[in-house]
This record gives sequence, C-alpha cells and structure tokens, in this order.
Amino acid sequence: MKKYSSLKEIQTLISQKQLTLTDLLAYYFKQIAANEHLNAFNEVFFYSAEVQAKAVQQKIENGTAGKLAGMVIGIKDNICYKDHIVTASSKMLDGFVSPYSSTVVQRLLQEDAVIIGRLNCDEFAMGGSNETSYFGPAKNAANPALVPGGSSGGSAVAVQADMCLAALGTDTGGSVRQPAAFCGQIGLKPTYGRISRYGVIAYASSFDQVGPITSSVEDAALLLQVLAGADDYDSTVSPLEVPDYPAHLGEHKKQKIAVLKETIESDALDPEIKSAILKSIDDLKAQGHTVNDVSFDLLDYLVPAYYILTTAEASSNLSRYDGVHYGHRNTEAKSLTELYKHSRAEGFGEEVKRRILLGTFVLSAGYYDAYYQKAQQVRRLIREKMDILFEEYDLVLSPVAPTAAFKIGDNVQDALVMYMADIFTVLPSLSGNPAIALPLGNNSEGLPLSIQFTAKHFEEDKLLAFSQAFLSS
Repeated sequence: MKKYSSLKEIQTLISQKQLTLTDLLAYYFKQIAANEHLNAFNEVFFYSAEVQAKAVQQKIENGTAGKLAGMVIGIKDNICYKDHIVTASSKMLDGFVSPYSSTVVQRLLQEDAVIIGRLNCDEFAMGGSNETSYFGPAKNAANPALVPGGSSGGSAVAVQADMCLAALGTDTGGSVRQPAAFCGQIGLKPTYGRISRYGVIAYASSFDQVGPITSSVEDAALLLQVLAGADDYDSTVSPLEVPDYPAHLGEHKKQKIAVLKETIESDALDPEIKSAILKSIDDLKAQGHTVNDVSFDLLDYLVPAYYILTTAEASSNLSRYDGVHYGHRNTEAKSLTELYKHSRAEGFGEEVKRRILLGTFVLSAGYYDAYYQKAQQVRRLIREKMDILFEEYDLVLSPVAPTAAFKIGDNVQDALVMYMADIFTVLPSLSGNPAIALPLGNNSEGLPLSIQFTAKHFEEDKLLAFSQAFLSS
C-alpha cells in the first residue's frame, strides 16, 4: 500500500468504497509496528482510536461526518487528551492521566479526526533534537543514526515514516519547523494567539504555539482552519475571524520577498543548504516574484534574548511540579524541603534542570533588570523591526536550521551548540509572526533540506497560498 499524500486522497477513496476508516487505521497500526525502532510514539491509542474510527465510519456512511473525517493524526505528548496519559516525555509526569482535553484535541474530535497516539518529544518541549526525552530519542526515518529534530521530533518522524497522516506539535522557538525540516515535511507555526494553548503543557507561555506537521499544504491549511479561533479558556487567543484557509490556496499572486542577508551569509550555514536556497531565490525571481536582500542587524541578539525569556517563563511554569501539587513524588523524604529537592532532582532531566536554573537566575533580585528586562526590550525592538520590514514586503525568506540532521549524541552534551542551532527559527517566535518550513529536496547524503518563509501577523492565508505555489512550481 502506498503512502497517502493528503486527506483529500483518503476521503476520495472512502467515498468510492475502496477504503474504510477501520482499514486505514489498521494500515497505520501496521506501519507503527514496522517502524517501532524509530521510537516516534510514547503510546499508541489502540482502543480509543478503533472506537473513534468505527464511530466516524458510521458518520461517513450517514453523510454527517466532519471536515477531518478520514484523518488519522498523532499528538505531541504535551497535549492533553481526556482519560489518556500525558507526560511531556518526562519522568515527572510518568503515568499522569489527563482529566480533560485540550481545546485543540476537542476541535480535532469535533471534526471527526482519529487520534492514533501520543508522540515522543524533548522533555517539557525543551530541546532541539528529541534527545532529552525520558523515553529515549526518536530517530530520523531517513537515517536512524540521526536526530529527527526537536522538540516535536516524534511528530515529524510519525508523518515522515507514514505512521499517521498528520501530527500536531508545539513550537516555542522552532519546535515544529526544525523537526519538519530535518524530516522533509511541512511544519507551520501560526501567529502567536491564533490557536488556543488551553490544555497544552506550558514551557514558555508567551511563545508556545500549537502547529501542524503534514505532507501537504492542503492538510496544513485545513488543520489550521479547524484549530484556529477564539477560545473562552485562553484569553491570549485572538478574537479575529478565522479565514477559510483551504479556499485561499489557489491564490497564486506575485509576492515581494525579503531575504535576510545575514542568515544566508552566516558562517554557520551548511554550504548545501545555502546552495539550495540560492537556487530557490533564482527560481522565485524567474517566476516573477520580487526578491531583495535586506539587512537584519539584530541577528546576534536573537538567541540570547530568546533563551533568557523562555527560561524565565519555564522557571515560573515548572514550579508547580514539586511532588506536592503535581508530578513525581519522592517517597523517602523526611521533610518538606527534602521532598521538593528529591522529587525535582529525580523527576526532571538535565536539560530541564539547566533551563529552570537559568530562568530562576535571570529573574532573581539584582539580575532581573540586567537580563530579563533587557531581553524584553530587545524583543520589542525585534518585533518593531519586523513590522517595519512587513510594511514593504509580503514575506521574509531565511533558512530553517544551519545544518541538516546530525548524529544522535553529537551535540547534546554542548548546550551552547544546541542553543545556537535555533538562530534562524527564533526570529518569528520572538516577533510572534507566522512561519512555515517547506521541503527543499535532499543533500548529497540523501538528507532532507528546507527553507523558511515568514509572513505578517495573521496572514497565514497568504503564507499557505504562497507555500502551495512554491512546492508545485
């Protein structure tokens, strides 16, 4: 059986009686078993997925099925699904059963998607390679010796290896886009506030956004349409009307595109990625798009500002996991202080501890003004500079990651190397703009390459329409 390219293909086959949803689910279960060595799933929802598939198949036959009927989707293991375990790939939450569903899960189920399982990720979404997971690293299907990217590594691998049609990840500083890039998939980070974060285990609340990883732009557009929009449970969600994203995909207009010169000229950028991007720029010009180099002189401040702000928010968000309110509890502590210390020492992995410590430091008396407040000011400058850029340009072009996927174990011991790998993805995260990672063929070793486009706030319709045209040209 060949890989299904899109939900439209599946729905056509179902309508022609060539496929049933239960057959499709059995196919994906078989794919998961065949790719177990990739460690993409922390848990497969065999029972609930089968129940859901049978119910949706009945709706299809009755003519009452929702927009996502036929979509088998995985969710990152930091997204709550009622009566299912959610752990954020951490020992701290091992075995925790969610008492409620996140808004994104509710919206998937309302439109009759079938949720097949929870996907491996970096612990509490903190990492860029999926190596900080309590359940071990997910592995890249292109070469299992390589990382799939992170933190939504399992989500990217599951789509890459045809274990589900699509997956949800979360993107704080590139955690949807970078793994999508490493695995040759499409990864969309919507505008901050476009999708509800209710029921998503927080890392850094002013950055976190749920986003889809898919094989087709059509599926990304449809998922965004279903997931986006106001939510009474999340006051940070925009009340703006949600466009019909799939309907806009045919609008192939000529765009004015800014290329961030410093990102292409960066010494850190792999020569093969640079070459592929430069060829894409030539192709875009040949197609009639206006493509100009622009300077972005704040590039050196992106990673420091991002890590100061996100670790500060992580320090606050993760304080609830203390062995009393939530999470793993040490059973041998003799005092409350010991309980806190031992529970956290045992429950959190090294990278999470590092970020909590860093965040606590930058928020502490005497350092708050020097670090946290200064980083907030830099964030404001970055957003203002992007707003000015978008007064003249429709889209901004840049790489996704400096390199293709690297070997498991190569960089995980060097935190600075890992943090600097986020240099190209954190810009849209700091400014809150929507951004997408699109496949750009493979390098000489057969590994996926990628390119990133960023758009104005809440202009995902234009971003997706352009992405459709870019990939079909």
